[in-house]
Amino acid sequence: MALMEFSLIPLDKGASFSSYVAGTLAIIEKSGLNYRLNPMGTVVEGEWDALLNLLTECFRALEKESDRISLQVKFDYRKGITNALEEKIRSIERKAGKTFKT
Repeated sequence: MALMEFSLIPLDKGASFSSYVAGTLAIIEKSGLNYRLNPMGTVVEGEWDALLNLLTECFRALEKESDRISLQVKFDYRKGITNALEEKIRSIERKAGKTFKT
């Protein structure tokens, strides 16, 4: 399994991107993959090919509406790990002995 954090920004659409983020989230929800939205992007958990296919689908959808797109993406791949989206946070909280804002 892997975690993929990404943000797609339509550079030619002004200062507010929330409607475009909402469109991307609709695609992510349709995929059935586990995800978390954060203020700077979205983290999705899944198998490598599923994540790349999702990223491509999100990019292609935005490409229909924008002539210039900034894409930032990072991956964390680890064999044999599942539910990393939740477990990475829980592991830190256990070690710190407290919960954090997520």
